[in-house]
Amino acid sequence: MGKLSTHVLDITKGKPGAGVSLALYALENGQRRLLKNAVTNGDGRCDEPLLAGDALRAGKYELVFCAGDYFAAQGVELPSPRFVDEVVIAFGIADPAQNYHVPLVVSPWAYSTYRGS
Repeated sequence: MGKLSTHVLDITKGKPGAGVSLALYALENGQRRLLKNAVTNGDGRCDEPLLAGDALRAGKYELVFCAGDYFAAQGVELPSPRFVDEVVIAFGIADPAQNYHVPLVVSPWAYSTYRGS
């Protein structure tokens, strides 16, 4: 069985984004259903997979990262409203037997992602 994982890279420091709050949602029939809340550890990763085994199912999901709160807690001077605040990454899982890794590379001014494994 596969698993879903994530990590955050703070490109303003060139280091892992430790202490980033995030939420994972399943999208079903036009509705969001909260599956899990987590906070990244010192390596910018979650201590366990967000989903694994039978909990990982084909479908549409969203990861919501509280990037603005993270940068504010780091003492970064941010405009009001924040340019990058909550980062929402919508993605699909087609084959739950595979591993899906959805990282966030982020600064107060930009972000990107990709599918890892």
